[in-house]
Amino acid sequence: MSDENAFVIAGHKISAERPAPGLYPVATPIGNLKDITLRALEILAGADLVLCEDTRHSARLFDAYGIKTPRTALHEHNERARIDSILAQIGEGKAIALISDAGTPLLSDPGFPLVRAAREDGIDIFPVPGPSALLAALTGAGLPTDAFAFFGFLPPKTGQRTNALAPLATRAETLVFYESPRRLGAALADMAAVFGPERRAVVAMELTKRFERFLSGSLADLASQFVEDAKGEAVIVVAGSDGSVPPISGDWEEALAEAMAEMPLRAAVDAVAQKFNLKRKQVYDAALKRKQQS
Repeated sequence: MSDENAFVIAGHKISAERPAPGLYPVATPIGNLKDITLRALEILAGADLVLCEDTRHSARLFDAYGIKTPRTALHEHNERARIDSILAQIGEGKAIALISDAGTPLLSDPGFPLVRAAREDGIDIFPVPGPSALLAALTGAGLPTDAFAFFGFLPPKTGQRTNALAPLATRAETLVFYESPRRLGAALADMAAVFGPERRAVVAMELTKRFERFLSGSLADLASQFVEDAKGEAVIVVAGSDGSVPPISGDWEEALAEAMAEMPLRAAVDAVAQKFNLKRKQVYDAALKRKQQS
């Protein structure tokens, strides 16, 4: 065994056995490097190659634990082109690990086409479980966990986002989403418009990091707290529907007044324009006039 097949913990070098040939999707820390499992370290140190979403990002983890295994990039732009080569290497007897920048691979990260192709080719796949932002947020949110559904990242534009949210409005299970800090406020406002402003939700920020925090409240309240860009990617956990349908007034101006009382002006305008199929400028002008009169 090469002296390179090892990892270091608290200054102690530990040899790693070479894993059996196959593909190893390995979960890695989402923030706190101490969340790595011993099995993950053994696989990463003992493998012939580690496929990384970003080799520069993974260098921090590898340096922290003294892992010298060769790394190469596998991301959404090159994954399909590299599948045949990777499967051929495993067919020749290599053990190849797959990691994302953080958390469990394939959950809104690259890797699905590769794993599917490996499964179709009869190649052994050995998942190495561990950290996951999805599960960390669920366990800390205080919302029901007996049934939940994960939807990853929503579309970036309001119209597409509300269209994606609309079919979920009556689902009874807890709903979980990932969101970028730049779109967090807008996403929460759209959820308030589609699910109803009083639907309970939790936003989990900077999970496992120094400034980890959970903010809970109604969707309207949370939307008002994230008018400015946030820092760090977020997980949004939304309570399931209780069977009621958010009331929609037949008078769009009345609905606008109700919306402005519950959420920021921009979110209220977007919600009403979407519900009543109106031009946004028409609703925005009415909102400004109403605000000036109040």
